[in-house]
Amino acid sequence: MSSTWKDGILLKIVNILVYFAFLGSNIYTVAGPTDIYYTGKVTYLTPAPWAFLIWSLIHLLLLGTIIYQFFDHGKTVIIDGISWRFPLLALLNAVYVNLWATHHYIIAFILALFVSSTVTHIYYIVKKYHESESTADELFVHLPFSLYHGWTTVLVVLTAFDAFGVNALTHHAGVWTKVFVFLALFFLEGTAAAYAFSSPEGDLPAAIAIAWALWAIFAEQRSSAFVHWSALAFAILALVWVGKALVGVALRLRRGHGGIALDEERAPLVGNH
Repeated sequence: MSSTWKDGILLKIVNILVYFAFLGSNIYTVAGPTDIYYTGKVTYLTPAPWAFLIWSLIHLLLLGTIIYQFFDHGKTVIIDGISWRFPLLALLNAVYVNLWATHHYIIAFILALFVSSTVTHIYYIVKKYHESESTADELFVHLPFSLYHGWTTVLVVLTAFDAFGVNALTHHAGVWTKVFVFLALFFLEGTAAAYAFSSPEGDLPAAIAIAWALWAIFAEQRSSAFVHWSALAFAILALVWVGKALVGVALRLRRGHGGIALDEERAPLVGNH
């Protein structure tokens, strides 16, 4: 039974409002490199400012999500599936960004955990119960929340170093700093591998988000040779996992099923109950 654009209209309106009030406003504060990336705390895990350009892509895709909710299948996934978790995510994300930008790093770290938890719940719902049946599903549901999930994993780690790590401008990288940086880099690279092997085709966008961050850390960290070259090693490994996921996606598309529907006759057979 098809739905009309008025079904779930309250939540649809709320989604639009929170997008432009919270997520959309982030474009001006975090999407492009501005002064906040040069006046904040510099740690031994701080990435190059261009790492945060990934926000631009996420917000652009989420704009498509807001439009897609007015279509039948978009309504099923976004309104019936994700439901009020999207407005909650928008609110938590806005609070986190503002706390981080104003250098309240410990509270920002706590908020980063809440943001990550909310994204993880949405990610689980999308992956578990709403398999892609069209290009629109891929672009406006799976892609933005996969990127978001991978990126929030990075943000939790970066904000933890902002909150509890030493300032790289005033403190030399001691043994313990190097140990924790190495473990953080290892964790990020391992998470990228987990995304790549999470399914037969892997989760390419999430793996890319982490690899992107690792390369940005390598580019920025030059005061410690250990950190610099460790970041390079883990960035290369993450790129290997991205390649594995890319091969999986290519094979999936070649078979013509599971993800973007290449043949409209197949589409109704995917995800039918």
